[in-house]
Amino acid sequence: MMKTLRAAGIAAVLCLIWPLASAHAATTFESNYTYDAWGNVKRSPPAFELVDTLDSRDMEPIKVGSFDDVFVSEDRIFVADATESRISVFDAQLRFAASIKLIRDGAGKIMVSEATGKQLMLTNPEGVFYSEASEELYIADTGAERIVVLDGMTYAFKRTIERPENMVGATLFKPSKLVVDKNGKISVVVQGSYEGIIEIQPDGSFSRYFGLNKPRVDLADFFWKSLASSQQKEKMKKLFAPSFNNISIDAEGLIYATTFDPSAQNKVFRFNSKGENILVQNGYFPVMGDLTRVTGQESQFVDIAVSDYGVYALLDKTMGRVFLYNFEGDIMNVFNSIGNLKGNVKEPTSIAWFGDRLILLDRQFGSASVFQPTEFGAAALEAEKQYFNGNWKAAGGAYLDTLERNANYDIAYTGVGRNLLMQDEFDEAMYYTKLGNSRGYYSQAFAEYRNLFIQHHFLWFVLVFVAFAVLLFYSEYRYNRKTG
Repeated sequence: MMKTLRAAGIAAVLCLIWPLASAHAATTFESNYTYDAWGNVKRSPPAFELVDTLDSRDMEPIKVGSFDDVFVSEDRIFVADATESRISVFDAQLRFAASIKLIRDGAGKIMVSEATGKQLMLTNPEGVFYSEASEELYIADTGAERIVVLDGMTYAFKRTIERPENMVGATLFKPSKLVVDKNGKISVVVQGSYEGIIEIQPDGSFSRYFGLNKPRVDLADFFWKSLASSQQKEKMKKLFAPSFNNISIDAEGLIYATTFDPSAQNKVFRFNSKGENILVQNGYFPVMGDLTRVTGQESQFVDIAVSDYGVYALLDKTMGRVFLYNFEGDIMNVFNSIGNLKGNVKEPTSIAWFGDRLILLDRQFGSASVFQPTEFGAAALEAEKQYFNGNWKAAGGAYLDTLERNANYDIAYTGVGRNLLMQDEFDEAMYYTKLGNSRGYYSQAFAEYRNLFIQHHFLWFVLVFVAFAVLLFYSEYRYNRKTG
């Protein structure tokens, strides 16, 4: 009897934990998936596949220490190597083109520091950015606590930007990542700064801090602080704004930023000129990567890459995932993982768009992996591109093309339904938006369908109303005659 009860108990426990274990395994050991409206993992065809890699063999005899940041211009790829204190340059065919370590003048001579009398060279640079507008290369020379600006074609020295004299606040000027807008304004991320992103004018003067990163509210701490005296509050741990860890810029000049501080309310940001977070999050869930109730741990984003048509890729260091989101905040695909297979990562550091391809850096391997869209991925990106650019009909066709490759792709159903809604095909729009679990667009389609139905059958509604009124009047008339 006891053995039977023990076996039944074990079976019951296994029945309870098996779904959770299966879901956890699906996201821990596999990739190429999305989440549905109920937070379940949905298998998906791969959106990207590995096509090429860059490592030390492609850069001989240059020594490779680590790959820490990548920026892709129209014709070149720039990679920051903080360990070896250099910037490596590749052409569009992924061929090694140049190495920047010693800083040279316009004549090609190595420059000498007036202060130390030593050769001027980079010191542990963690960030790089090329400005197409000014044709200048900006390097976050982290170890030297400065920004080095070079000519974009000859890589000759142009100027350095050190801590501005008018800079306020407690933040140390130790640039880690940076972007530059079309007007030459520089936005700088300093690791560990709680004052926000540093904005510097083209002349090197300090402009402001912007982009407040709000911390999560701990209800227990809030309760005790509300009861504490002034002296007790001073002794309590102060709550600082979480710091940003990386930054990007879109075609409109708006700043994207990420944080992996566990105390932050949000993980991904899109800031307007006022420093307000205007990231669109109309998906099933906030832009947060994996769901913690499924994987048991939070995604920690180390970089973000934004395309010209609003699709952005987030790189997660927790499990080596790449999360692909569209402009609306819908999760399009999740791929890659930590591992030893080709294309996998050990310590992911940076990601960038290379046309419609993606370049993914790995610090520990000292390598860069190049991923290109699969047929499904290309169709999905084309649909988002057409929709972002306002080509509704072409977007609808591309979404249908995507559905032929992935019948479980909710975004495509919603996209087709949205296109039908714009063409006043409300009945079909309801069908597709329901398949896409899009309550918002389904409600719009239903409201329009209802209004159209009433318009087309208005006479019948009037006749029914008149008949009901006549019947009511007649019943009252007969009742009054009987009682009178």
